[in-house]
Amino acid sequence: MSSTHTNLLFHIVYSTKYRRDMIGADVQPRLYEYIGGVVREHKGILLEVGGMPDHVHLLAKLSPAVALSDVLRFVKANSSKWVNETLAPKLPFAWQRGFGAFSVSASNVPEVTNYIQTQAEHHRKLTFRDEYRALLERHGIEFDERYLFEEEHVV
Repeated sequence: MSSTHTNLLFHIVYSTKYRRDMIGADVQPRLYEYIGGVVREHKGILLEVGGMPDHVHLLAKLSPAVALSDVLRFVKANSSKWVNETLAPKLPFAWQRGFGAFSVSASNVPEVTNYIQTQAEHHRKLTFRDEYRALLERHGIEFDERYLFEEEHVV
């Protein structure tokens, strides 16, 4: 075979630092557009994006030439810098360390797309913490609760 053919689809989830409600309706569209641009810069395609004030979900097709962790490092670093410089929030904007990434088969793209598009409805019944734990469990990913979420320690 003389060429490479891939369809690397990922459902990616990550939250704001300490799960603060930092992504308001006024920020969301511009932030999502910016994230899409960073994904494209790294040879990917953002198929869907959505979330809540404290977290985002991406459905992305990524290139095999760029490691998933590198794409997310650039997305998170560049988008947080952009929010702070462009939108000047009251508190500094930052993403929590780490992320969840789950492989998606082409046949499940409509289901994952719908899941991302209906986040507001979904979170009427479930917190982000519970949603994230459920995603990890559904995908057979072991985790230690102590290291799952960063907690803010106020002195």
